[in-house]
Amino acid sequence: MEIARKRPAGMLAFTIIWFGQMMSFLGTGMTRFALTIWAWQITGSATALALVAFFSFGPTVFMSPIAGALVDRSNRKLVMILSDLSAGLSTIAILLLYATGNLQIWHLYVAGAFAGAFESFQWPAYSAAITTMLPKEQYGRANGMMSLAQSASEIAAPILAGILIGLIGIGGVMTIDVITFVFAIGTLAFVHIPQPVATAEGEEGRGSLWQESAYGFRYILKRPSLLGLQLIFTAINLLGALAFGVMRPMILARAGENAEVLGTVLSISGIGGVVGGLAMSAWGGPKPRVHGVLGGMLLASLLGELLIGLGRTLPVWAVAAFSLGFFLPIINGSNQAIWQAKVAPDVQGRVFAVRRLIAQITFPLALLIVGPLADYMFEPMMQPAGALASVFGGLLGTGPGAGMALIMVLSGVLGAAVALSGYLFPAIRDIETILPDHDAAAMEA
Repeated sequence: MEIARKRPAGMLAFTIIWFGQMMSFLGTGMTRFALTIWAWQITGSATALALVAFFSFGPTVFMSPIAGALVDRSNRKLVMILSDLSAGLSTIAILLLYATGNLQIWHLYVAGAFAGAFESFQWPAYSAAITTMLPKEQYGRANGMMSLAQSASEIAAPILAGILIGLIGIGGVMTIDVITFVFAIGTLAFVHIPQPVATAEGEEGRGSLWQESAYGFRYILKRPSLLGLQLIFTAINLLGALAFGVMRPMILARAGENAEVLGTVLSISGIGGVVGGLAMSAWGGPKPRVHGVLGGMLLASLLGELLIGLGRTLPVWAVAAFSLGFFLPIINGSNQAIWQAKVAPDVQGRVFAVRRLIAQITFPLALLIVGPLADYMFEPMMQPAGALASVFGGLLGTGPGAGMALIMVLSGVLGAAVALSGYLFPAIRDIETILPDHDAAAMEA
């Protein structure tokens, strides 16, 4: 215990971890951008790119309940280190295959699934660690800082990757990624992350691994406000996944496969995320926080996804990408702060993992279907002689990318409708007054 006390703790420790994760996000973002360009050049298929995302994201979602139970049983710092290490190992495997001239598209599926499985441990562990490291007044700011780190990497990663590919190649970019994940693990090893204090809710949820995995479902089902909020995310993530799955190939198709245009759009989205993350870090989000969730979803859908689909030039895509990036930290930071305040820290691993499953189960399924939808349905129907060209051609144009643009427009319109529907239900709209904070009993005592 004496050694632990000498290590950085509290906001200082969180800031050190945050910086390490920002470096790791940068390395991962550069690798993802480089491999996206590589995959598009060898396949020219939206389905192939969507499958890469599916295999990376699917295991993260579907393994969440078991991962959450193991996080609550384990040392959260160790879990965080092991999850970062696994992501680095998958990058090393892809690097070796690329360097020996053996890399194929299906290797990205396998490596993504391996990293995604371990990432299912990372998110609940990091989220729960924030709760034990910081007072609840700092939750919104801490979540804003994490969004800021990710968004900052989204600005720099495409630009740096585009430059470095020409200088050191894709293999060199992946080598930098390996260095950054080693640095991130080092920051975790350096700081003190306290384990949560036992609570009555934690004792109630104890049992076998399967019973503890199911506890998160029971916890959320007993609280209609939390369930309702996550069902809103279920719907919005379904629509967001459809848009996410076609955005990059749509821009490449409509920009004549110009990687610089895609990199610029992604970087501007990152700038928006940085500004949004800075706003959350300084401001902490709107009060009540539910307005940050539902209002942010509404604006992100209309000014982000809808406008990207309507756009056909870089300036329009830039405005839309900035808007989308700006509102995401506000949405996610506000939602995260609600859950961190309402759920007891020693069950957050289980509850947050199930929360992620409920909210994001539609995301990998949408990624699985959006590629074929784009390649075999919407794209052919938005060609000059296609069935939908006469209906939407005047708005979106026709030819390569027009079908994917229509998917984005529909996602934006329906996403706005989902956000507005959340205000119709008092259980969701008034969640922060209906549910007490997890420390309310202790404060009253």
